[in-house]
Amino acid sequence: MKKIFATLVLTMTAGFVFSQAQNPVSWTYEAKKKTADSYEIILTATVEHPWHIYSQHTGKGGPIATEIRFKPNPLVIVQKGTAKEIGKLEKTMDSNFGPKPIAVSYYSNKVVFVQSVKLKGNIKTNVSGIVEYMVCDDSRCLPPVKKSFDLKLQ
Repeated sequence: MKKIFATLVLTMTAGFVFSQAQNPVSWTYEAKKKTADSYEIILTATVEHPWHIYSQHTGKGGPIATEIRFKPNPLVIVQKGTAKEIGKLEKTMDSNFGPKPIAVSYYSNKVVFVQSVKLKGNIKTNVSGIVEYMVCDDSRCLPPVKKSFDLKLQ
């Protein structure tokens, strides 16, 4: 009975450690009011060492670039173009994605994505969407992940 219990505990511990390693990015979301009808949507990714998350502007043929998609809301106008990226951008030529090295851009530790939105009038509504991203370390990549967000604009 002790052997079964010990095996069960070890299996659960290994499963917990494995699941923690497979989710190396935590996200926070914030809507910051700038004027009566405009906001900055702030998405902050905190990345565990040794993982890194890719920029929205990484090279073609390489890893999945981070993408932020806003759900349509007739009361909200999302600024055209991609969100501003704030963090220490690292660039390298990576040969892990094909026979020839590919230019990739990524962030380690932390990156903040900031997107401006404007309301169609002085109203209360929500802005929601999905951020899709991929993380890698020096030897492996995890499958792309999609995270939803929903923020009140008041």
